[in-house]
Amino acid sequence: MAALRYPFLFLVLALALWIPAPLQADGGGGEARKTYIFRVDHRAKPSVFPTHAHWYASAAFASAAGAGPLEPLHVYDTVFHGFSASVPASRAEELRRHPAVLAAFEDRVRQLHTTRSPQFMGLRARLGLWSLADYGSDVIVGVLDTGVWPERRSLSDRNLAPVPARWRGGCDAGPGFPSSSCNKKLVGARFFSQGHDAHYGTTAVASNGSVEFLSPRDADGHGTHTTTTAAGSVAYEASMEGYALGVAKGVAPKARVAAYKVCWKGAGCMDSDILAGFDRAVADGVDVISVSIGGGNGVTSPFYLDPIAIGSYGAVSRGVFVATSAGNEGPTAMSVTNLAPWLATVGAGTIDRSFPAEIVLGDGRRLPGVSLYSGKPLANSSLPLYYPGRSGGLSASLCMENSIDPSLVKGKIVICDRGSSPRVAKGMVVKEAGGAAMILANGEANGEGLVGDAHVLPACSVGEKEGDALKAYAANASNPTATISFGGTVIGVKPAPVVASFSARGPNGLVPEILKPDFITPGVNILAAWTGATGPTGLEDDTRRTEFNILSGTSMACPHASGAAALLRSAHPWWSPAAIRSALMTTAIVVDNRGGPLEDEAEPGRAATPFDYGAGHITLGKALDPGLVYDAGEDDYVAFMCSIGYEANAIEVVTHKPVSCPATTSRNPSGSDLNYPSISVVLYGGNKSRTVIRTATNVGAEASATYKARVQMVSTSVSVAVKPEMLVFSPTAKKQSFKVTVTVPSAPPSSAPVYGYLVWSDGGGHDVRSPIVVTWLLPM
Repeated sequence: MAALRYPFLFLVLALALWIPAPLQADGGGGEARKTYIFRVDHRAKPSVFPTHAHWYASAAFASAAGAGPLEPLHVYDTVFHGFSASVPASRAEELRRHPAVLAAFEDRVRQLHTTRSPQFMGLRARLGLWSLADYGSDVIVGVLDTGVWPERRSLSDRNLAPVPARWRGGCDAGPGFPSSSCNKKLVGARFFSQGHDAHYGTTAVASNGSVEFLSPRDADGHGTHTTTTAAGSVAYEASMEGYALGVAKGVAPKARVAAYKVCWKGAGCMDSDILAGFDRAVADGVDVISVSIGGGNGVTSPFYLDPIAIGSYGAVSRGVFVATSAGNEGPTAMSVTNLAPWLATVGAGTIDRSFPAEIVLGDGRRLPGVSLYSGKPLANSSLPLYYPGRSGGLSASLCMENSIDPSLVKGKIVICDRGSSPRVAKGMVVKEAGGAAMILANGEANGEGLVGDAHVLPACSVGEKEGDALKAYAANASNPTATISFGGTVIGVKPAPVVASFSARGPNGLVPEILKPDFITPGVNILAAWTGATGPTGLEDDTRRTEFNILSGTSMACPHASGAAALLRSAHPWWSPAAIRSALMTTAIVVDNRGGPLEDEAEPGRAATPFDYGAGHITLGKALDPGLVYDAGEDDYVAFMCSIGYEANAIEVVTHKPVSCPATTSRNPSGSDLNYPSISVVLYGGNKSRTVIRTATNVGAEASATYKARVQMVSTSVSVAVKPEMLVFSPTAKKQSFKVTVTVPSAPPSSAPVYGYLVWSDGGGHDVRSPIVVTWLLPM
């Protein structure tokens, strides 16, 4: 009543409630601060506050937690509702008890998961998907990474149509990055450093001795590379100092790109900044989000405590496809990260291009390797060979900084073990110590998996077997010598694709009923545009500058999937993110260019499994017309989270909406019934059988179609039955459901998983393939 009679007094009181106080009002004494992300029930905002930002910074919000006002670092209002703030731990605990705060979690540092590949995935000029989708010209791909170097030819907007009118993004100006840096290709560029600055206690440009820009400009190179891999414009006569010479273009070369700089050189990526990037990208109007970032070392958190899972859910629920990298901790089992079932988790494979090198030993033996070294060749036909690990200990064997004696390596070819420091950094250590060349030897952890590097001295990498032979020769020969020759670029390599040794592997350590990774794409020795701020090695002492660089990692695989999704979104604008992922998965191949099964690079000759490659290697010629898709939406994902035992309030942290879970009588809740394109069945305890349900949607050109089921398992110890065995679609029956029942004998032959696949075929060229994985957890 007083407010109605005294409107001026009401306004003064309202202003007093939301005008933020100085930061020292936070309290906490001398207690150290950390950054926390707070998920808030946005419906609880009193109507007196014009925005949620005003409410979070108000005395009214703070008083409910018993302390002074806050100064939020980020305010989230699109894919997530809440804010991040730097506060003492005691204050964070008070805020957790706030009646409107649904969850709070500490900010964490995440790491980046660091041509010819479009053609290798089945794309052809003026044919098929490229032609039908007009190379993705009406689609906008948002890339969360280290920013972008806008002057590169791969970001030219020549011959592009005007920017889609629906675009709401902007171009954040900053040092070295005027707003005019954006164009019809690079339609948006933003940067987020508040979480970084709070964590490190300094601005991003002063966090280390490296060159960095407080703007969207890329000082690292990773962001420019991933952005142009996904959607780089056509650039002729592209190469990395002569390697991979040809025409460089992204998977969706006419798609528009928007850069969201959430990672900073040498400092990683803060969760709070990543979440802000998701929030802004979706608000700006992107169609696809590419995230080559993860926790590393197989680190997983429940989805309601994982900002990438939360941010991607908010994006997917608004129709935005999200691709993420699987991680580079392979071939270790259960190392895959980014596990949420609403996003695409992308592993890495090789392509049919290599950069060979050869080592010739003094006894005449020839050992194969790879290299991207482009400088002067070795002056002498043969040089002394030396392995510092023989007498110098572990640090010397790894060629760590200041670990090797210059008097022992001067003028010699030095063998360095891989691990503990960047591969190219080992070469710099050898060079500064006076070594003439380096051979980088894999150990057991990397097996025979090799990637090329643009070394600062003559150098190459070799597999574990060759490395062992080299070190044995260096130890036993009276006068060990060697030389290295470099073979340039070789096309048509077989076998390819091969699962990259570093590509993170399943099973899914969080929810084994969801097979991850989802699929693999090219991720080894990928050519794309590079920053002008650093050399191709990324080392501070590397003074070379190149327009393009060749990198390997699931970071390079992820944007291939993002570009593929952009093409499919352009060709089928009504498809959901789940439908796009389904098309990529069910048309993926599991054979190489010799016609044999996909192999594992870590163990040449060993057939890879769905835990290594998911559904297989994507092939875009087939994904354009998959026949059937397995679709899913918000209700499906909520039911999934309920089935794995999440409480309703935890699910609401992800969904931003109130949910209720039905009562369950199962001792072991399962996510197997999520309408996922792959089928992963886990039998707990003494269970011998389980039935899962899937629903297929006909998206083929013919509304009337009949599909028949075919199942093949690699072991007869597991039987799989499909009912019905035939699906009949019509104009009025576009969806059909079926059951898959897995049965195992009373005594499983071993604890090893059993693999197979289910294929629905219409006899007219559509083969809709789903991998099947059966595992069981035996009683302890």
